Amino acid sequence: MMPQALTTMQGEDPADKIVRHAGMLSDHLQARRKQMYPPNAQKSLRHFMIHEVSRLTSIPESTLKLMSNEGKGPVPARLENNHRAYTLAQINALRALFAAQRPAEALRFLPHRRVGEHLQILAVANFKGGSAKTTTSAHLAHYLALHGYRVLAIDLDPQASLSAMFGAQPEMDVQHNETIYAALRYDDERRPIAEIIRPTYFSGIDLIPGNIEVMEYEHETPRFLSKRQAGSDSIFFERLRLALAEVEDDYDVVILDTPPSLGFLTLGAIYAATGLLVTVHPAMLDVMSMSQFLLMMGDLISVIRDAGATMSQDFLRYVVTRHDPMDQSQVHVVTMLRHLFTEDVLTSTAVESAAIETAGLAKRTLYELEPGNISAATAKRARESVDAVNDQILSLIKQSWGRT
Repeated sequence: MMPQALTTMQGEDPADKIVRHAGMLSDHLQARRKQMYPPNAQKSLRHFMIHEVSRLTSIPESTLKLMSNEGKGPVPARLENNHRAYTLAQINALRALFAAQRPAEALRFLPHRRVGEHLQILAVANFKGGSAKTTTSAHLAHYLALHGYRVLAIDLDPQASLSAMFGAQPEMDVQHNETIYAALRYDDERRPIAEIIRPTYFSGIDLIPGNIEVMEYEHETPRFLSKRQAGSDSIFFERLRLALAEVEDDYDVVILDTPPSLGFLTLGAIYAATGLLVTVHPAMLDVMSMSQFLLMMGDLISVIRDAGATMSQDFLRYVVTRHDPMDQSQVHVVTMLRHLFTEDVLTSTAVESAAIETAGLAKRTLYELEPGNISAATAKRARESVDAVNDQILSLIKQSWGRT
């Protein structure tokens, strides 16, 4: 018999209440999304002014204006103030146009991977909630796409916050067998990864969304291992890397937003990764949690090595997030991390900002904010901070490709 303390005053069972609350919240979020993105509940990306296009592409403003006046290249929209504005798809068309016209400078305009440059797979990891894994993943994906790279974002977290950032409400828009689990599962419902990749409103970024279904991989893998099935097509932690190999020619960078746990999915992500980004909020409790994360990750890496496999990572970096440089306790923690890990800690930090919080409430990144959404000074400081972090990560990617 259920103890009296576990029932509500109205006699409702707590388990039933959880189910009811889940439905209420899901319905509310769906209604809010439809209100924010009418009429088809689809997100869209803002237009970019000529000065922004010039900064992103290195094409002079005067050249862009001349092309527009002469009717060459993509035709920009005209805003109410008569200013020209381009979509990101048009910006990418400009990149392709200039790369074709100036083959000696093609890489300057169109920075896609060249022959011999391997696919970059970046795993953003830490099992401490609040370390800004998803915020880091989304901003990095947007930054890379804005600079002309082809990005595949994969949501490995059953909470699916990254999916929501891209406008995919996990319980509404992601159906059975449409998560990364579909490409990793062990039965005859397994699908080619290309079938579960979906385009996004953000030109240059494709998405494999997540929802609670990804947890099935955590349940199925132990059963698979216990059977020790003969003739298996791969070791379990290789499955993600092998799936990504099927589409590697289509992308320059893959970003893996990992779950806040060290399970089989995270193990697969670490094994597949060419670069590992560990996000850390500079508070002592968070650092203590990260210590346990690193110890456990070391054990997992030992499992991989004991299985006779090798890992090939170009870099490991700690990304300091939600940083308040005026907080002396945080300054102390950051100093400690730099003393311990030296160059493995990015020199730039992602500052804590109302701009990032405001953007997050609307399921957006700083790169999507329209002018006027928040004070220009606040937005500028936050954007400069995030840009600096992402620019350092991009520099690591270029170094791994041998670009100077």
